[in-house]
Amino acid sequence: MNSVDTRTPFFPHSKTSQQGKAAGTTRARNVSRNTYERAQELNENTARDAKVSIPEQIKDFSRIKRTVDAAAPVDNSAKIADLKARIQNGTYDIDYDALADKMLASEY
Repeated sequence: MNSVDTRTPFFPHSKTSQQGKAAGTTRARNVSRNTYERAQELNENTARDAKVSIPEQIKDFSRIKRTVDAAAPVDNSAKIADLKARIQNGTYDIDYDALADKMLASEY
């Protein structure tokens, strides 16, 4: 069985936490820094790989969404109330050609 406790310290002022801090400072002194060439290589890779390109379709969608969000909300409550009243009275006439066109448009 290994006597080294590899668990991270949960309580900040516990005995294992204090031991971990002491070991961490020793390890930090023993680790050497990257060379200048390695730092340059890392900077070049970061500059090359950190670029983001956003497609035009996404930009268009964003513009459309901003425009829609800025528009005033549409109040259809009067239209809905009128349709409900006409249906209940039996005076609502269905345009079967328009209904068929909508059904075909949604299928294709």
